[in-house]
Amino acid sequence: MRRSFLQLVISPIMSCSSDSLHQTGKQMYLRNSWYVAALSSEIEEKLTALRILGEDIVFYRTKNGEPVALEDSCPHRRLPLSQGRLLNNNIECGYHGLQFNRSGQCVAAPTQNRIPPSATVRSYPVADKLGLVWIWMGNPKNSDERLIIDIDNYDSPAWEITSGDSLTCACNYQYLTDNLLDPSHVGWVHRSSFAAEGTDNTPLEIMETDKGLIVHRWIYDKKPPPFYEPLVKFKGNCDRLQHYEVQYPCTAINKGIYVPSGKGGPNLKVDDLAYIMISYNFLTPIDGNNTRYHWLQHRNTDINNKKLTATIASGAKTAFLEDRKVLEAVHTGIANETNRHINLGLDSASLQFRRNLKKLIDKESS
Repeated sequence: MRRSFLQLVISPIMSCSSDSLHQTGKQMYLRNSWYVAALSSEIEEKLTALRILGEDIVFYRTKNGEPVALEDSCPHRRLPLSQGRLLNNNIECGYHGLQFNRSGQCVAAPTQNRIPPSATVRSYPVADKLGLVWIWMGNPKNSDERLIIDIDNYDSPAWEITSGDSLTCACNYQYLTDNLLDPSHVGWVHRSSFAAEGTDNTPLEIMETDKGLIVHRWIYDKKPPPFYEPLVKFKGNCDRLQHYEVQYPCTAINKGIYVPSGKGGPNLKVDDLAYIMISYNFLTPIDGNNTRYHWLQHRNTDINNKKLTATIASGAKTAFLEDRKVLEAVHTGIANETNRHINLGLDSASLQFRRNLKKLIDKESS
């Protein structure tokens, strides 16, 4: 179900902020959710330590390739288990040899007459999907793999995938969700690539769904942005859709549709000239001050064109680095502010998303 609740015009509407943008502490995360831990290729038959939602976790694959995630802390003296070794699908602590199986149960205690009943570590549900290893950080009983996002046409031979890599940003994850609900920043942050006429002042519509928020608009009869001009399959001006969506807690979908001028709009009928690019952005909080970022892109043209795929991947990474420079400075600036920051009209969607997410977090922790 979708509810359109606001038509937002990008104009100098300013208000004093009543929303706290800088958050810390355990209650800032929605835990009953799937988060991307790593690329599938990054989790191998060896120990890999990662920090997710402020928790230290050790990952590995069993001999048959199944991913495993355990609390990265031996219950004896809290040495990280990632400093031990993998032994017959179990982790052996590097201090006194306690061994833990994939369920977190201690199965060997070489220095003891019996295994201490309390020698256990937390085991996390994990899944391998879309070339990514996912982890469920909440109640294991609620971990349904069907809740992991589905990507339309993911296996279709008519669509090409650009697989991204793993990047980090020294900022709170909610600054990234803010950014991914803000099409207007493109006109300044990505001036040489994605900016184009209309990105600074075309009205935006906000739609609230059961999964999150969507900010979108059609920009009519303008030149394509510099990055996309050589990619579209037609000459001249275009009508283009900007679709910015974030699903709770922090999965973002950016969709761009480019069609010849006069063919775009809400009742669009996609034809052979339509160029569609969809970017899936998976944000995983490391802690309150750092975020891990995974992404992939999907397009409906130029199948098996490896050179173009590499160009698109490079452009996406450049855009991320441009965003990262800004967002890390924003994180630091707001954390250290002495005068209260303000909000603009263009912040409506991100502030609404934050409020909705906080309600979900409060409900979960109550």
